[in-house]
Amino acid sequence: MIRKMELEDAARAAEICVLEWRHAYRGIISDDVLFKRNWVSQRIAQFEAFTDNLFQENYVFDDGIIKAFSIIGPCRDKDKTDSYELWGLYVDHSMHNKGIGTQMIAFCEGRARELAHSEVVLWTLEENRKARDFYENRGYTPDGSKKYIEKYQVNEVRYSKKLN
Repeated sequence: MIRKMELEDAARAAEICVLEWRHAYRGIISDDVLFKRNWVSQRIAQFEAFTDNLFQENYVFDDGIIKAFSIIGPCRDKDKTDSYELWGLYVDHSMHNKGIGTQMIAFCEGRARELAHSEVVLWTLEENRKARDFYENRGYTPDGSKKYIEKYQVNEVRYSKKLN
């Protein structure tokens, strides 16, 4: 079941985030960043703060075990102020290929419709072919926008999907 993230979920969300970064971004983002500057203990405070943020919504997939989380909210891009955004989606690596990510995306799209948005956008690392394939297989297409993330020395590309 997908439910709002609560304060006590912060440690598990942080764990999923750090481990997924290390798995998905290895070879894309430096090992120095992934292993020396990306710690669960540091991320816990970040996720605790997320639970009190009124601008974004944070959800977990919890069927007795928290297997994934997503962060969604109004689009932060100035050229897409009427769009909704999937800010982040992470599924525990041991839970991949079970439909959890697809359910989380469908939830985001449903939430966007509830809030009268007709489009969902997301950003993903340009070199993360697995994530790009995942989003493309769910109807998202690159819209031509790209940005460079200096901190990680990588490019992100924006994807969008019009909702029916």
